[in-house]
Amino acid sequence: MELITKSARETQKLGQNLAADIVSGRLSNTIALSGDLGSGKTTFVQGLAKGLGIAGRIISPTFIIVRKYPINSKDKNSAFKDFYHVDLYRLEGELDKEVFNLGLPYLWSEPQNIIVIEWAEKIQKLIPTGATWIRFEDMGEDKRKIEIK
Repeated sequence: MELITKSARETQKLGQNLAADIVSGRLSNTIALSGDLGSGKTTFVQGLAKGLGIAGRIISPTFIIVRKYPINSKDKNSAFKDFYHVDLYRLEGELDKEVFNLGLPYLWSEPQNIIVIEWAEKIQKLIPTGATWIRFEDMGEDKRKIEIK
């Protein structure tokens, strides 16, 4: 599916709407994001977090790599407990080793976690089969092309 958003607000709204698809199982609980700097990945994650009931400020974990947020679902029977926002932009070198040192395979293997990985193309071969891939492309001004696979 390919979509065009025309503002940061629309990109956030798309993320917010896709949260319901993750909770319902229509999309994987592992979301792999790819795209250049400034293409809308973090803006999308802000909307996704809002859709999951996370009220806090969502900022990119560029320097700390992983941020964890508890999911405050209105549905007390929700299977999801924690939301992890990962940013691999600064990782270089032996990425396989770094991924394991960060515990990412554990995080994405736990069914109660939702994990969103920015710059996921850097570890494409390690991302679990069945993950949802979302590609962002800056089309100038505030327009973004967003492709969901």
